[in-house]
Amino acid sequence: MKWTLRILTLAFILFLAACGSDGDDSATGSEDKEEGADTEETTRVIEHEMGETEISGKPEKVVALEFSFVDNLASLGVSPVGIADDNDKERIIEPIREKIGDYTSVGTRKQPSLEVISSLQPDLIIADMKRHKEIYDQLSEIAPTIILPSLAADYEGIIDSFETVSMAMGMEEKGQEVLQQHKDRMEELRAEVPEDEERTVLPAVVADSGYYAHNMESYTGSLLESIGLKNAIQSGDARYNKINLEQIVEFNPDVMFHMNSGEQTVVDEWEDNELYQDVSAVKNDEVYQVDRNMWSRFRGLISSEKILEDAIGYLYQ
Repeated sequence: MKWTLRILTLAFILFLAACGSDGDDSATGSEDKEEGADTEETTRVIEHEMGETEISGKPEKVVALEFSFVDNLASLGVSPVGIADDNDKERIIEPIREKIGDYTSVGTRKQPSLEVISSLQPDLIIADMKRHKEIYDQLSEIAPTIILPSLAADYEGIIDSFETVSMAMGMEEKGQEVLQQHKDRMEELRAEVPEDEERTVLPAVVADSGYYAHNMESYTGSLLESIGLKNAIQSGDARYNKINLEQIVEFNPDVMFHMNSGEQTVVDEWEDNELYQDVSAVKNDEVYQVDRNMWSRFRGLISSEKILEDAIGYLYQ
């Protein structure tokens, strides 16, 4: 009888201990979940060109109103729900199109549709300082909005914007990893340019309305300079300059990268002109036709690497 009583008492004690343990585990699990929720809902203040914007958690529905921001998001593995693609999906360059998949067009970069943007119910809008400053308040009424330089930015400015987008997305650590990979790739590309390279280069958008040269402070110009390819235009108040044939002769670039806009351009009119034929790049057959979407419209980590791969391919391979 005593043994039976002892056994029952021991069993009862073990039962109580098990219940206490289950309760502790449950409480700990609950606390863990709460901590995870707190992390997801952390509010951070993002500084940008128009001030500060509070963003909570990790945005899931993002609208990008400039191609560089699409590049930023694709680099982070994020697919925007809406893009100002100028109503032309072909303007999204293939390396990025492959990463982002389907999206909704919100109109042109110059005049995005506020109605369409609102219908997407975004939780973050990324807009350009030069194009969208005047509609910042309207965009902010739709969703938290950050305004960053893109159209008027040089290569370093584009890198700064990428870091801001990473913080806005709550992906700062991921952003630093991606940025380091980009810097490593840039070093590899820079190593392919001979140290004694002396040729000057001139990227330009070429249209029937004129020849629009990109100087050393432009996005493409500064990008090429970052790996040792000196721009032919080392002065000027504007980064993008409409220049005439006489000015091209004066700058006399050794290499020209033409981003054609339209089937007929001003260069077609110059082909038989002795002045044009005497330009170093023309004389030495170093005028290259490049993709305007890649070289001019898109700006970011992915497109920067592709532009430099193109340039090195033309010059050294």
